[in-house]
Amino acid sequence: MESDLIIRTMTPADLELAIDWAAQEGWNPGLHDAEVFRIADPDGFLIGEANGEPVGCVSVVAYGEAFGFLGFYIVRPEFRGKGYGIRIWKAGMDRLAGRNIGLDGVVAQQENYKRSGYQYAYANERYEGTGGGSAMGGTVPLSEVPFNQVSAYDSALFRAPRDTFLKAWILPRGGKALGIVEGGKLRGYGVIRPCRSGHKVGPLFADTADIAENIFADLISSVPGAPIYLDVPRPNQAALALVERHGMEPVFETARMYTKGDPGVPVDRVYGVTTFELG
Repeated sequence: MESDLIIRTMTPADLELAIDWAAQEGWNPGLHDAEVFRIADPDGFLIGEANGEPVGCVSVVAYGEAFGFLGFYIVRPEFRGKGYGIRIWKAGMDRLAGRNIGLDGVVAQQENYKRSGYQYAYANERYEGTGGGSAMGGTVPLSEVPFNQVSAYDSALFRAPRDTFLKAWILPRGGKALGIVEGGKLRGYGVIRPCRSGHKVGPLFADTADIAENIFADLISSVPGAPIYLDVPRPNQAALALVERHGMEPVFETARMYTKGDPGVPVDRVYGVTTFELG
């Protein structure tokens, strides 16, 4: 019964379970996402249990007092239609109350999200291709760039500070993070990480299309023959041209939505979203 539902903060083992559920939904999570996600906000992951059995989850990661991001909204198929999902959803929304909350929702649920107060901003589209090709050179390991530069660059594009998460995300186990520095100034950076299938690039942030191309080429050259994925904001025409040049095909799309409106993300410099789960 719905009244038997208990909602609590996830343990590390719970988050690994939620990652498995995400994989079953076809979301292709990163192999080491759980450990990095928890760093972002250890209390920002909720799980619902009915009669001691996990039935659903949601992530509600707070980035300071003004912004938050909702993801991992999953109810196990055999427990859907019992009212568990909406209670887990409400618990998550309550945790981020007062903030502008973002999400990347499946298109079929857009109207439901609107009823919960979300406003459509733009579409993000996942593209799939094949790694390899020649590196262009000119990039540097992001670990060689002073972190304060990386943080300042990232927060201008993400529109919220996320240093705790970022420090871990740019040291991906089994992947790499590269940047381009010109005149002592960071002009773009990207991260590639291993996933259940292939590798995802995210984020891919750059001041120009040429810089984005350079970083992307150097990242994917490190995984020849492997499936690669890039989540592209559809309004960024230069990003769409990039995936077309690399022979990538659309897999699915999401709706980027916010409760208090688009915070002004400069999508012309966002060539790849960091992650649909955490923004």
